[in-house]
Amino acid sequence: MEKRREVVVVTGASAGVGRAVVREFAREGARIGLIARGRERLEATALEVEELGGEALVLPCDVADASAVEAAAAEVERQWGRIDIWVNNAMSTVFAPIMEVRPDEFRRVTEVTYLGYVYGTQAALKRMKPHDAGTIVQVGSALAFRSIPLQSAYCAAKHAITGFTESLRTELLHERSRVRVTEVHLPAVNTPQFDWSRSRMPRQAQPVPPIFQPEVVARGIVWAAHHRRRSIWLGLPTAKAIFAEKFIPGLLDRYLGRIGFRKQMTDEPRDVHRGDNLVSPLSGDFGSHGRFDDRARGRSPLVWANLHRGLLATLAGLFVAGAAAWRRASA
Repeated sequence: MEKRREVVVVTGASAGVGRAVVREFAREGARIGLIARGRERLEATALEVEELGGEALVLPCDVADASAVEAAAAEVERQWGRIDIWVNNAMSTVFAPIMEVRPDEFRRVTEVTYLGYVYGTQAALKRMKPHDAGTIVQVGSALAFRSIPLQSAYCAAKHAITGFTESLRTELLHERSRVRVTEVHLPAVNTPQFDWSRSRMPRQAQPVPPIFQPEVVARGIVWAAHHRRRSIWLGLPTAKAIFAEKFIPGLLDRYLGRIGFRKQMTDEPRDVHRGDNLVSPLSGDFGSHGRFDDRARGRSPLVWANLHRGLLATLAGLFVAGAAAWRRASA
C-alpha cells in the first residue's frame, strides 16, 4: 500500500527561507500548497517541487488578506482532502529609524509579518481540528526576543507572533487537542530580503553576521514539523541573543546602540532607484539565496546538536555509565 503523501502549506514559499523549506519537503515527496504574492516565482518554485519528487499547488495570495488566506487553504483542502502541516513564514520589513517609518509602513509590516501568521494559523486550525491532528510551524527569529535598531516594525511583529503562539498553545492544551504548534527561531540568514526590502539606510542592508545559508534553517524547520518540540533555537547567535536579553538586557541595549546600525549595513551605497516589495512583489525569480554566499555558513554544529539532543543525551548517559563501570572495575 502506497504511503499517503503529507500535505503541507508554506507561506512566503517563492523565495528565501520559504523556498528552501519547500525544497526540503519536496524531497520527502510532499504535496505542497505554495503561498506568495508573485505568480512568476510561484510557478518557478512549483517546477522545482515536481523535479524533486513532490506535488505543487500554486496559490497566489497576499497573507495580509484574511479572506484570501482562507480561500487558499480551502483550495488545498479541496485538492488534497486535508492539511497536515502549515508553515507560517511570510514576512516584510522596513530598514529605517523609527521616526522615518511612515504609519502606513508600520501597518503593512504588521499586517504581513504578524497578522499573516494569525490568518494562516486560523485557516490551518479550521482544517486540523476536525481531524484532531496537524502541526503549525511558526518561523520566528532571535528578534522575537531581542529587538535591534532600524527594524522596529519587524521586531515588534516577531514579538507579537510569540505572544500569539503562547496563547494558542495554552488553548490547545485546554482542549486536549492533538494539533501541535511549534516555533523555530532563526539567526541571520542569507536571503534576498536585503535586496528587495524597503530601506532608508545610507548603505546596502545586510543580515547581522554571522550569516547562515537558508538550507541550514530549512532543515531545522522541516525537522520541527515532524517532532514534538515546543520551540527550537537555530544557531549559536540565536541562543546568545536570547540569553543575553534574559540576563544583561541593559548592557545589550548599549551594545546594540553602539554597533547595531553599522552591523546592518555593508560598505556599498544603497541604490536609491531600486524598487521594493513592501506593497507589491518585484518581478523575477530571486531563489532562496541572497548576495552573501561568500560569507554565509552552510553548516551549524549547534543546529545539528539541537536537532539530535536525544541522541547526544543517550551517548552522554552511556559514557557516564561506562566511566562508572570502569572506575568500579579499577577499584
